[in-house]
Amino acid sequence: MSPAYFIAGTDTDVGKTTVAAGLLHAAHQAGLSTLGAKPVASGCSASTKGLRNDDALALIAQSSIKLPYEQVNPFAFEPAIAPHLAAREAGVTLSVQALLTPMRQILAQGAEFTLIEGAGGWRVPLSDQASLSDLAIALKLPVILVVGVRLGCINHALLSAEAIARDGLQLAGWVANIVDPRTSRLEENLASLAERLPAPCLGRVPKLKQVSAEAVGAHLQLDLLD
Repeated sequence: MSPAYFIAGTDTDVGKTTVAAGLLHAAHQAGLSTLGAKPVASGCSASTKGLRNDDALALIAQSSIKLPYEQVNPFAFEPAIAPHLAAREAGVTLSVQALLTPMRQILAQGAEFTLIEGAGGWRVPLSDQASLSDLAIALKLPVILVVGVRLGCINHALLSAEAIARDGLQLAGWVANIVDPRTSRLEENLASLAERLPAPCLGRVPKLKQVSAEAVGAHLQLDLLD
């Protein structure tokens, strides 16, 4: 198992942070030191200490190594829109280099299990020239893919896996997050994903009545990570 992973989703709102928090919780329960980071986040809320993002706060809550918020989430934007658009409206220039330095500082903390969470899907733009996937490439991190299980998920998952491989990164594992339990032929869809994705399934997360990192972590198997 690698000490650090980039966690990506097949789309927006597929439960990427929910799964990331569950993975961090499971790692901590296994006796590992943990650290999660969210390099760029939109959809933040104003507070007396500045803009705060719920996803970043969820990662902090499950990190045994505690760092200042700004170190975990160096770029925070208020509108709940694509990061490159939010940055443009705020007059901020996002680049891989701007994210690379703080994320290398995260990795330098030496946690035994570190997750760096992306935003949306694999090809979310950072700027006119760069995508958030370029950060994962620069960091050379293996990828954990969160598949939002609903109609169309097979196509989204396979295209994401192909893009990750084409970018020269390892797909270390994937998680089936069942966002729509009414998905027709659910078991057949899950079987198709397992047959076609070139990495182990780390677990199936059902639609939970009460979502918590502990509840999600109970459905995950870290020992399956490549």
